[in-house]
Amino acid sequence: MTSEFIGHVSNREGSDIVPPQGPVIDKDYILRHARAAEEAGIDRLLIGAFSTWPDNNQIAAHVFSHTSRIGALLAHRTGFMAPTLAARQLATLDQFSDGRLWVHIITGGSDADQQRDGDFLDHDRRYERTDEYLTVLKKVWENEAPFDHEGEFYKFKGAFSQVKPAHGTRIPISFGGSSEAAFKVAGKHADIYALWGEPLDGVRETISKVREAAAPFGRADDIRFTLAFRIVVAETEDKAWERADAILERVKSIARPGGNGEKLPSNVGSVGLREAAARGKVLDKRLWTEVAAASGAGGNSTALVGTPDQVAEALLDYYDAGVSNFLMRGFYPTEDTVTYGRDVAPLVKAGIAARQARAVAAE
Repeated sequence: MTSEFIGHVSNREGSDIVPPQGPVIDKDYILRHARAAEEAGIDRLLIGAFSTWPDNNQIAAHVFSHTSRIGALLAHRTGFMAPTLAARQLATLDQFSDGRLWVHIITGGSDADQQRDGDFLDHDRRYERTDEYLTVLKKVWENEAPFDHEGEFYKFKGAFSQVKPAHGTRIPISFGGSSEAAFKVAGKHADIYALWGEPLDGVRETISKVREAAAPFGRADDIRFTLAFRIVVAETEDKAWERADAILERVKSIARPGGNGEKLPSNVGSVGLREAAARGKVLDKRLWTEVAAASGAGGNSTALVGTPDQVAEALLDYYDAGVSNFLMRGFYPTEDTVTYGRDVAPLVKAGIAARQARAVAAE
C-alpha cells in the first residue's frame, strides 16, 4: 500500500506551547510554512476547521496557488451547508489544485463548537446526517445527469454540478471519529480512516472494527488508515527526552484541563487517549502520553520521542499494524514539520520499501 506523510498548517503560527502570533490570517506565515513543508518532502497538509477559525477553503486555495506539488487534507464539517453546494465547492478547489485535494470529514467536535454555528443535533443524529450528506455529495460528483433526492435531512430536485473532481469522479474522503456511530458511517463512505496516536493494541482494534463495518459494503480491504501524532526528535535519545520534558512543563504552565468548571472533552477519541495515558507515561516502544494527560487530550496529543531512527522504527510498527499514512502536527510547527519530512519520513519510506521487496520476493 502507498503511504503519505502529512503535516499541518493553520491560519497563523501557534501550538500548545507557541502562543498564537501575527495577524489572524497571516498570509506570509502560511506560505513560508507550506513551502518549507513542500521542500522537506511532506506530501500534504491538514487544514483544520473550527467554528471560530477563518474559512479553511480559502487557506487551501492560498496554499495551492503558491505551491506546485504539496496537497491538502481539508477538514470539512458536515451539516452547515447543503451537500450539493459542498460538492461544487470541493470539486472547484480540486480542479484549481490539479487534483491535490483530499477532504477530511468531521461530523462534530464538541457540542459547544457545533452550537456556535447553529447545530443542536445530538451525537448519533449528527452521524446519521453525515451518512446522508456523503451519499448526496458523492452522487453529485458521480452523476452526469440531474437527479432528485428526498431523505431524512435533505431534499433536492434536479441536483447537478457541471464541475467534477479533477481525477475521475471522486475526491478521496478521509473520515474521523472513534464511536460505533462513526465506524458505521466510515465503513460505508471512507477511503481513509484517521486515528489519533493510540497504542498499537488500540490501533489494531480500531482497524479491525472499521474493516468489519466496511465488510457489508464490500469495502473491507479498500480503506486505508492515517495515524495522527506528534514528534519530539533529537540527535540522541537523551536530548529528545530533555526536549520532551521542556515541552511538558510548557504545556502544564498553559493547559488547565477541567479548570474553571469546564468539562474535559467527552468525545470517544479524547477519552481513549486519556485512558491510554493512565496506563503509563510511555507505551509500546516510545509513545509518550504525558501531554495528553496534562492537556485533557482535546486533540491528537500523544507523541513519539527519540532519534529519527527510533521514531521511524515506531512508525513502522504502526505500518505493520495496517496504517499507511502518517500525520504529524508539531509542537514547534515549522521546525517540527521540516524535521519530520527531512529526517524521519525518508527512513520510514525506506523501511516500507524493504518490507514490500521482501513480500514480492516471497511470492
